[in-house]
Amino acid sequence: RKLTMSHLRRSLAFAWKTFPGMHVRNFRVGQVTLSAVNLKGRSFLTLKDFTSEEIKYLLWMSADLKHKIKEKGQHLPLLQGKSLAMIYEKRSTRTRMSTELLFSLYSNAQLFNTSAIELQYSWFKLCLLRVLSGLTDLILARVHSHATIEELAREAAVPVINGLSDLCHPLQILADFLTLQGLVGAGSFLTTAAIRLGKNRLPFTCAVLGDAGDMWAGPEGYEPNRSITQEAEKLSKQCGTKFLLTHDPLEAARGSNVLVTDTWISMGQEEEKKKRLQDFHGYQITMQTGCVAAPDWTFLHCLPRKPEEVDDQVFYSSRSLVFPEAENRKWTVMGLMVSLLTDYSPQTPKPKF
Repeated sequence: RKLTMSHLRRSLAFAWKTFPGMHVRNFRVGQVTLSAVNLKGRSFLTLKDFTSEEIKYLLWMSADLKHKIKEKGQHLPLLQGKSLAMIYEKRSTRTRMSTELLFSLYSNAQLFNTSAIELQYSWFKLCLLRVLSGLTDLILARVHSHATIEELAREAAVPVINGLSDLCHPLQILADFLTLQGLVGAGSFLTTAAIRLGKNRLPFTCAVLGDAGDMWAGPEGYEPNRSITQEAEKLSKQCGTKFLLTHDPLEAARGSNVLVTDTWISMGQEEEKKKRLQDFHGYQITMQTGCVAAPDWTFLHCLPRKPEEVDDQVFYSSRSLVFPEAENRKWTVMGLMVSLLTDYSPQTPKPKF
């Protein structure tokens, strides 16, 4: 006899009533979702290590969990029994809070602070990683040098997540993409203008959101890492979209749908504050900047924000999505960790990209 989904649902319903204490791990009733994407066991160091479809899958997973937990009020202990080690060489607010909140609700997290664990000693680092690999299921690290996060991933026997390095901040970009995804309709074209320091968050929107362009504007001497710009140029050619590097903020903003900025003074660069404030004079995002942007422009900032980067009129306006963007840090880190550690698949309809 042919087994149909209706038979399967009835059988499960009977079993659930007969054995109310029964726990079926990762069993889902509803629309069957087939996906060729499987990220279990992978590390997450940069977005360029993932295909466009894999990044879209992470966003789909994040949107699915956000819908089920926040909007439907469902309890999904998908990370039950999992453990996390967190290593911070730099201070953290949103990364740390979103991750610790996630594991306090759905698992147990152990925090390791680099004030006690010094990663600069190579012999100690190797020993540490082997210990952590035996004790935990996942390692998240915020480091000064990207070479450190690469070494952690090479030596650890469990997945490693980049919580921020001097090269990139992939967790933040995922949250940006999830925030922007709701703005993208079928057949629409999205252009992002990054008016800021050329570190950490140069977006590759064309690789994820399809028809999209990337613009960057900043002072001379603060350009993005050459390897990143080469990757962005390559992707823009593949997508048939525009990628622009300029020192004129209005040129970058012209016609753009999204205006983005962040700190001009990164952690560890405080002694350069006076010089950087002088160099970035004229790069503040204001409503005047928005006058040359697309009529429907919106604003993003990864926080914390300082008034010289964007004025109050923009930051607290209806065009600003900074607070939904900050909240999405929680959902994207959850979507990422569930993808790396479990067999769960999204059950809600796949968003349009």
